[in-house]
Parts: sequence; structure tokens; C-alpha cells
Amino acid sequence: MLKVGDKLPEGKLQEFIEVEGNGCSVGPNSFDIAKETAGKKIAIFALPGAYTPTCSAKHVPGYVEKADELKKAGVDEIWCVSVNDPFVMGAWGRDQKTAGKVRMMADGSADFAKATGLTLDLTARGMGLRSNRYSMLVEDGVVKTLNVEGPGKFEVSDAGTMLAQAKAAG
Repeated sequence: MLKVGDKLPEGKLQEFIEVEGNGCSVGPNSFDIAKETAGKKIAIFALPGAYTPTCSAKHVPGYVEKADELKKAGVDEIWCVSVNDPFVMGAWGRDQKTAGKVRMMADGSADFAKATGLTLDLTARGMGLRSNRYSMLVEDGVVKTLNVEGPGKFEVSDAGTMLAQAKAAG
């Protein structure tokens, strides 16, 4: 399992781009994790699924609400990662008003979740293999803090905890 001090696993995540520009076409675009994190401080939070109750009511809204404060604390970008396709993540981002605040990164085949070892098997609930709920502060691709939730919990991966950690990291 991924731990503090580890480099993020290599791979790609997808993001649905609403407006063409900066070399990105409208629709799903793939991004290399190593290239996207190079030289940046990124707050990453992962969750089991788009449109699920805790994720939609608390997790994403908290990061949207605290986006400006996180950026003032030195965070360059905020990523929401979920085992969903980029179309779903794009639609969910529109519903959650994440534009310009949180990048909605799709891990459609759970490759990133598997590579981090932070998976959650929800097969019995009809949802298959998903990402566990967690947050991490990443600097230049290296994990500086990691907050993994216990089963069914939402106590340590919230935006307030991440903000305190970003401020402490300077």
C-alpha cells in the first residue's frame, strides 16, 4: 500500500475537458500522473464513486468550498480521483461546480487505485472494485501526507484536515 515518502505510481488519469485549449480537446483527455505532478504541490482526494451520498454531500463540496484557502496555503491543484469514467466525472463536476477549483480525474479501470493499494471491494453492493476514501498531499510526485478512512467513515480525508496539513507543510 502507498505510504508517506513514496512516489505516486506511474500511469494515467482521464479528465473531461469542457473547453478546448492548452493542447486539450473537448471531451476526455488522458494525463500522465508523473508529468502532471512534477514540480507541483497537489491535494488529492479519492472516493468510492461519483454521485454517491457522502461523496456528493460532503467530500467534494468541502474541497470546492476550501479551494481558495488551499491555494493560499501553497497547493497548486486539487484533484478528485474516482473509479468512474471521464464522462461521469465531467458531469459530476458540472453538478458540483468544480470548474477552476477541483480537477475531476477519472480512474475508469481502477488502475491507479490498484497501483496505490488503496482499493475498496464493493462487489457485494453491485459497484465492483473502487477506490478507498482518502486524501493525500503530494509534492513533486511524492506523498507528504496520507489520510486513509476506515470502512464507512468520513473523518480524516476532508478538506479541513487537508488545509491544516497544507499550512503545516508551508
